[in-house]
Amino acid sequence: MTSSTLARHLAACVGPFGKVEEDAPFGARTTYRVGGPAAIVISITDRRGLEALAGKLGEVSSITVLGNGSNLLVADSGTDGIVLVLDALDEVTIAGTTVTAEAGADLPKVARAAVEAGLSGFTWAVGVPGTIGGAVAMNAGGHGSDLAANLTDVALVDLIGDRTGTVAVSALDLSYRHSNLRPEHVVASARLTLDRGNAADERLTLREIVAWRRANQPGGRNCGSVFVNPEGTSAGRLIAEAGLKDFRIGGAAVSSKHANFIQADEGALAADVVAVIRAVQQRVHDRTGIVLQTELRMVGFGEEDER
Repeated sequence: MTSSTLARHLAACVGPFGKVEEDAPFGARTTYRVGGPAAIVISITDRRGLEALAGKLGEVSSITVLGNGSNLLVADSGTDGIVLVLDALDEVTIAGTTVTAEAGADLPKVARAAVEAGLSGFTWAVGVPGTIGGAVAMNAGGHGSDLAANLTDVALVDLIGDRTGTVAVSALDLSYRHSNLRPEHVVASARLTLDRGNAADERLTLREIVAWRRANQPGGRNCGSVFVNPEGTSAGRLIAEAGLKDFRIGGAAVSSKHANFIQADEGALAADVVAVIRAVQQRVHDRTGIVLQTELRMVGFGEEDER
């Protein structure tokens, strides 16, 4: 099936609940804002469009689900696969201590809604620039907690197989920055069970987290933490101790504010970011014997770089 034939087929599947484009911007939609286009981009505007794709993409070699693009690095050549954009699915509802958030809901938005409802347990997420769907896929966390601490279940849409339906948290194999979800397993929404709290206290904690993030982490074009923290230490500390703050290749550099962030300049290439990542891994390994594993997802590169 040619790309154009597949695009027409997918457009017929999603109908009025989405938009299908060929050779459309992809890297520009990420927080790095580097990288090339995708062969097909499906922008879902209603959950019915996502559900209509269940089991329909069995012949597709590459599927990438895109929320805010805050944990993605796209190759300069782009990808010949499909990109599924879910940022329009961002509804958040609260009933008692249960919070239900659609895949595209920003984590800070969900955290603030929970605080205003007098709930505690999710305030940490106010400083994480991702979406609920991506947070489930990688068990995002920060400030001593993670999604697994409060996640009850997810509504899943399997684009290839038969895993579509409600999936309990116990079936997701969540651990530090890990789940058993594959690229074709799309989180449509997630349900959290929080605790009753004091809204004033939670607002104070929220402000403290935001202030800490602004003081200790850089803004601009980056993907947040690049490397997973090794057990017993932090990637940022290892990189800083290796003297790599401000280390630069081309248009990409290790942040001077937080060494686990790699910044991309205007006009930078994805290849520059990858070169910095590999150089950092090599230097830290040479110095400590520790192999830093990447936390971000790399799309459109060869197998050697997509890890």
